[in-house]
This record gives sequence, C-alpha cells and structure tokens, in this order.
Amino acid sequence: MADHSHLPPQDWIDAAPTRAVIAALEAAGGADCARFVGGCVRDALLGRTRADQDIDIATRLTPEETTAALKRAGLRAIPTGVEHGTITAIADHRPFEITTLRRDVETDGRRAVVAFTQDWNEDAARRDFRLNALYAEADGRLHDPTGGGIADALAGRIVFVGEPEIRIREDYLRILRFFRFHAWYGQGEPDAAALAACAALATGLESLSGERIAKELLKLLAAPDPGSSVKLMAETGVLETLLPGADVTRLGALLALEDIASLDPDAELRLSALLPPVKDMVTEVSKRLRLANILKTRLLNAVDPWAEELTDQGARRAVYALRPQAAADRLRLAWSAAPLEPAWPSLWSETQTWRPPAFPITGEDIKARGLVEGPEIGRIRRIVEDWWIAADFPTDRTQALAVLDAAVKADAAS
Repeated sequence: MADHSHLPPQDWIDAAPTRAVIAALEAAGGADCARFVGGCVRDALLGRTRADQDIDIATRLTPEETTAALKRAGLRAIPTGVEHGTITAIADHRPFEITTLRRDVETDGRRAVVAFTQDWNEDAARRDFRLNALYAEADGRLHDPTGGGIADALAGRIVFVGEPEIRIREDYLRILRFFRFHAWYGQGEPDAAALAACAALATGLESLSGERIAKELLKLLAAPDPGSSVKLMAETGVLETLLPGADVTRLGALLALEDIASLDPDAELRLSALLPPVKDMVTEVSKRLRLANILKTRLLNAVDPWAEELTDQGARRAVYALRPQAAADRLRLAWSAAPLEPAWPSLWSETQTWRPPAFPITGEDIKARGLVEGPEIGRIRRIVEDWWIAADFPTDRTQALAVLDAAVKADAAS
C-alpha cells in the first residue's frame, strides 16, 4: 500500500532557492512555522508537478516578520498583498508566495476581510476544496486538516471544505473554480452537494468582475478535456448565466477534432467555439468579460466562416488575406464542423507553415512608369496584387513588372 503520509521526493523542495526561503522563515519562527500549501502539494501528491510549478507557502509569521526574515537572509521581499498577508520572496530569480495563516472575518461574495491566526486548522477551514487544503513540511510530511484532502485528490473528487453553500457565498467565483477543478482533476460523477449548491447560487456570478470570470473561464477551457465540465455548467444554469446562448455542441465538435487530429489545446479558440458565431454577441461578451483587445479581435476574426476553396492555394490566400492566426482559427472551426473532409489536414499544414513572400512591386516601381502620388497608384497596385494572389504568390519580379507594365498601358489607353 502506498504511503501517503509523505510526498514522494520533489526536486522543487530540494532546490537551493526553496531551501533558502524555508531556512529564512524557520530561523525567525522555529521548526514548522512554514509549510508548503495548495496546488504545489496537491500536484506533487498526484505526480503532476511542472517545471514552472508555483510554490505557495503558508506561515505562522506575520507579513512584517516574514519580510524581516527574508531580508536578514539576503532575499528580496515584495509586498504583493500585505493586507491579505502575502509577501512574495525572490530567491535566485524564482518567486515564492508566502502568506500568513488566516481566518475570514467578513465576506461579501467577492472579497474577504481576514485576520491572521496561528492555527493551521483555521487556515484550512477558509479554503475552497479539500484537495487544495493540503500542507507539507519541508521534509515532505503531509498534513490534511480537513481529513479528506488526500483521499479526494487521489480519487479525483472535488469536494468543498465544509458546507458548499457557505463556501460559495464567501466568494461566488468558487462556482467556476468547482467546474475548473473538476475539468483538471475530477474523475467520475461530480460531488452532488457541490453541484446542487452551484446550481442554486449561479446568479451570484453576476456580482463578480469580468476580469475574474474571464481568467477562471480560460483556465477551465485550457484543461485537456473540459467538455464534461462545460456540459455540467450548462445543465446547472451556470453557463447561461455567464455566456447566454453558449453552444456546447460546437465546443464538443472542436474538442473531438483536437483529439482526432492531435491538435494542441487552445483555450481561446475553445471560447470562440462556445460563443454564438454572431459578432454583436461576441462584442458584448468581450465587453462584459473585459477581454484584452488582442483576444477580442481574435474572437471577432474567428466568427466569419472559412471562405476559400479547399485547396492548399486557398489556404495560402487565407493566410495572406487574414494573417496566419485568423486563417488557422477559421479553418479549425470549419474543420470541426465537417471533420470527414479529406482536404483539411493539408490546408491546416499550410496555415501553420506557409508565410507570404514579399510583394515584388514597390510604389517606386509604379511611379517610375510615370504615375504620380494619389489614388491611381493604389489602383494599379491592386491590379498587380490581384494577379499575384491569383498566380499563387510568385517571387519572380520580372513577371510582376510585366503585369505592371500591361496595367499601366491599359490604364493609359482607357
């Protein structure tokens, strides 16, 4: 039987920067004044640790004591969230988020007023899910104050700490976090009490800022297969609250294509598939979620259907007209709607690898033929460009100059 009293050996725990931070804290607060907490412990237990793993540390030290301890050890201390007890330590260019043990004093569904505590159990009691309320000492010894975190993590159960409705009313974002963690870690049927609470309190999401919702939603959609979680969101009314008119079927088709064609997951394109393909609605969602302009533009570009013929040349025309990202997005969405069309893989390869050569004609070439600055130059350029696109972007400048001469001659004769 596996021993779950300790984490298996972890490179990130044994790394010199981690050791330096823990040593600095223990020098100020004694043994067991600091423990690793949350995602880094959960992922280590499950064997999912990444090279860029975030390392969170909980401590009995106050923020002021933490800052002083780090500075005495020659480490940088950044006050990233002092009012909530958080100091970020920098050791060998690596960040460590260190937070004083806390208990909630007041919550309003969006934010909490906290008080510091010395009690590990109080700190665990304010966390969202039992698998996220796991702590580990520097030697890897595990602590599971809720009594169910280790078992939940191993079984793929997402269970709230305490009463689900109480946890959700403290911060309605926990509804989305439930579905996000179910997408990433869940196995089997979701916890019935949690699901019922999410459904009952779904309208509470309307009180949250768009930025918080967007960040959590994109994390959910970045899961290897978020389909089952999104369906649960639809069944509970959560999805309609967030994205009215969302199309789960269209998202499912895109996820199926990613699996069949071994395409990399793309959370932003998955969001595009989930939204109704109507520009006004995409604009409204982008505004409500306060999406960055670059993402809003990408979503709007993906609304229009694939308009080129299903040939490699058509794919190249799309890349030239739309730029590679928009061309690839429209192609992937069209491919997901008609996955049996045999031309798509070759077209996809073109959108990923082909880039237009430089247009062989310059404004100086046109002016050298007697035209002056103005609309005429633009019109002649478009004639040559249309030929160049139709001819599949030849790089032979001699050909292009011949077409230019013919266009100028025809213009003069008209």
